[in-house]
Amino acid sequence: MSDSEQVGAEQRRRWRLVLGGAADEPLGRAEGRDGAMDAAMAALYDAGEADERPARRSAGLGGSAPRVARWLGDIREHFPATVVQVMQADAIERLDLTRLLLEPEMLAAVEPDVHLVGTLLSLNRVMPDAAREAARQVVRTVVAELERRIAQPTRTAVTGALSRAARVSRPRHADIDWDRTIRANLRHYQPEHRTVIPERLVGYGRRGAAVQRDVVLCVDQSGSMAASVVFAGVFAAVLASMRSLRTSLVVFDTAVVDLTDQLADPVEVLFGTQLGGGTDINRAIAYAQQLITRPRDSIFVLISDLYEGGVRDEMLRRVAEMTAAGVQVVVLLALSDEGAPAYDHDNAAALAALGVPAFACTPDAFPDLMAAAIERRDLRAFAERLGSA
Repeated sequence: MSDSEQVGAEQRRRWRLVLGGAADEPLGRAEGRDGAMDAAMAALYDAGEADERPARRSAGLGGSAPRVARWLGDIREHFPATVVQVMQADAIERLDLTRLLLEPEMLAAVEPDVHLVGTLLSLNRVMPDAAREAARQVVRTVVAELERRIAQPTRTAVTGALSRAARVSRPRHADIDWDRTIRANLRHYQPEHRTVIPERLVGYGRRGAAVQRDVVLCVDQSGSMAASVVFAGVFAAVLASMRSLRTSLVVFDTAVVDLTDQLADPVEVLFGTQLGGGTDINRAIAYAQQLITRPRDSIFVLISDLYEGGVRDEMLRRVAEMTAAGVQVVVLLALSDEGAPAYDHDNAAALAALGVPAFACTPDAFPDLMAAAIERRDLRAFAERLGSA
């Protein structure tokens, strides 16, 4: 077969997989591995056209958990993990498989990811005991992967920011940062002596073992914030492991739950959340204000889509009070890889008018955001870079 014929055959093969069984006559049946892939996609995406009504998915995977588990195993065998995650999410949405996620054999077959964890957390209150341990294992797998991804960058960024924030202009000799001192005094270089006159010294402060910053993470657990809740829970656990920080985690809907005492185990933190329900941001901020005892050494991170079911004017007043007291306030519309969800633009604009921009942040950018907050940098430039509200 010539090169052009091979290219043509590969194009026909790909089009056959895209178009499904309807293309059997012009393009031929899918066989072997292609046949298995085609069957897996057909179970999810093929549509019926009975009665000329809008197409209705006709896969029929909802018959039993073992059947779904076999299908999940098939797609894991034939597709890369990123595609599997998309197909899993589509199956839950299109075929109403949510109830089958409560079956242990199905949970054993899924590809763990952040969105699946969010779905499991939303089912936490109705999950039977038989499925709970399987669900915990899925959550534990995702948490471990997220910790590998974010823990070291977070510790490095925070430690560096705390070190820079502690620099002093009249250091003891042993505490002089010679590299930064030389760079700060290059204009005083003396060519005849081939040296720099250090008119201004830059040094490290003596930090000791004391807590340097208080961090309060306040997380909206409404259903649309599922991925943000997962990432925030893992980040809170990482920050809580650093002795130089005092980290608190508060989650809220219309009620407020303080999960700080569970931060040693992020899996327990996530199972302590309850996705769904209303939103009372004002009540959550009121609770968080009680946790802030050193305003100028405190960072308050609100993660919410800003749809306020509580008292809006009081919510804005509380934010203004915190910023006036010296608290570094950060408002994130989302902490996820997907970007900003739908959010309340009026509340975002009102916060921006108070000098607190609201923006979405990816998990990979969050360590740098924390560093900027620790150093009390203007976060508007950070927001513009990530896409401000």
